[in-house]
Amino acid sequence: MYCLCNCGGDVLMTDYMKKALELAQESAAEGEVPVGAVIVRKTDGEIVGMGRNRRELSKNALAHAEIEAIDEACRTLGGWRLPECAMYVTLEPCPMCCGAIINSRIDDVYFGAYDRKSGSVVSVQNMFQLPYNHKPQVYGGIMEEECSHILSDFFSQLRKKPKPQ
Repeated sequence: MYCLCNCGGDVLMTDYMKKALELAQESAAEGEVPVGAVIVRKTDGEIVGMGRNRRELSKNALAHAEIEAIDEACRTLGGWRLPECAMYVTLEPCPMCCGAIINSRIDDVYFGAYDRKSGSVVSVQNMFQLPYNHKPQVYGGIMEEECSHILSDFFSQLRKKPKPQ
């Protein structure tokens, strides 16, 4: 599973997904739903943006991993368009994040776990097939077992915690 970047290296897709999983683990350690995302410039394989879930800490519905990664990549590259970039994210993006991916013109989206409740790439709907002006290529199920496992472990531990009185 080599990446599709044009950097000429032997970088594996799983290397980028492993970095996204590290970010997800950081979120889990802070009590956040464990989702991590990285954005890679395809021309050289450099990670130009990283993000992780921080909704609880920031008390902000917009603090999704994908949104953070897009924000950092835009600042790193100096523009709102992210052509020649790919996103690696541990969970299938929601509608808001799909909209941000479309609007930032990211070329490729690689995701790990499918989200049967709010995934808007394939599970609930397919936003990238709607008649928007940009349609990224999608590759699902990358390291799916590892990405699903971190989520199921997190929610299992959450259910074991005593409820506040």
